[in-house]
Amino acid sequence: MDDQEQHRYCTNKFIELANQLKDEKIDPKLVSGALMTASCVYATFVAAGNRGALEPSGVDKVVALYRRTLEYHQEAKKGQLQQQPKQS
Repeated sequence: MDDQEQHRYCTNKFIELANQLKDEKIDPKLVSGALMTASCVYATFVAAGNRGALEPSGVDKVVALYRRTLEYHQEAKKGQLQQQPKQS
């Protein structure tokens, strides 16, 4: 499995877990917030290890990456929506 396939697999696993939590009657906004918090914790671990923390410049880099990822996803989503047949 290449990196792109692994990325897709991991993404789908996180969405699957989020949907399970939603099905347990947890507000999707709380689920989204918890996923974001978990991502922040893990991004810090990846960059600084268990005993480190990000400096402001590191936070800026992570924020910029999140922004680019969100913008990419939104453009892809808009493209998908434009390809769907119009409903009357």
